[in-house]
Amino acid sequence: MTSTRQHTVVDSPYGALTLVAADGVLSGLYMTGQRHRPDEESFGERVAAAEEPFPEVVRQLTAYFAGELTEFSVPVRLEGTAFQRSVWEQLVRIPYGQTWSYGRLAAELGKPGASRAVGLANGKNPVGIIVPCHRVIGASGSMTGYGGGIERKVRLLEFESRGAGAR
Repeated sequence: MTSTRQHTVVDSPYGALTLVAADGVLSGLYMTGQRHRPDEESFGERVAAAEEPFPEVVRQLTAYFAGELTEFSVPVRLEGTAFQRSVWEQLVRIPYGQTWSYGRLAAELGKPGASRAVGLANGKNPVGIIVPCHRVIGASGSMTGYGGGIERKVRLLEFESRGAGAR
């Protein structure tokens, strides 16, 4: 079964973001230079950000970057293995402005010994920021791996911690 894919590119404080939709549902949010970023050819036709389904995604991202939104409500289509999807679905439970360790994420999944596998799945999250994989850190508090780069991860966490502290 082949899905109809479209994409658009929008600016953000963290560089250009490529938004990808499959059958009208957001299935990708990729940063420039992101590790595990699919080939551009797989993104489908490029359309304007004003075309469906992108306006609501752009509206929520704009509100997030303005510090006005702490939880996204746009539907997402997470394409991956059953284990990867279970990790990504757990990521949205991490509260804005907080972090969990890979170990805690594994424990929340009922697989306390799977922190390494959780880390690998986390790194392949196809919908960055909205599915907040940047909120997962090493057990020691270290800024371990992030598909969008450690510098972006640190900036996103600092941004959220300032916003969470002001609430």
